[in-house]
Amino acid sequence: MPLRRHWGNALGPTREEAGCLSIHAFRSTRDPRLFSTFMHAGQVKEAFENHAMLLHTVRFIERVEPLIDHPLDVARVSLIG
Repeated sequence: MPLRRHWGNALGPTREEAGCLSIHAFRSTRDPRLFSTFMHAGQVKEAFENHAMLLHTVRFIERVEPLIDHPLDVARVSLIG
């Protein structure tokens, strides 16, 4: 699956970023078309914003957007439990 390959190409460089505590990609067990990525950058807003501008992130988005049937949804979230 091309989408899965693109994730693999982006996760390694992302794990090396300053401020990235962890990053994982997930696939829904109920709907195999649904994927999610969660990057933990702690409380460092700048780490998330920097991540969005890095070449591997920009390339990932450019390659993935044509493969999905909905707008790409990117959001900063906080742990609640």
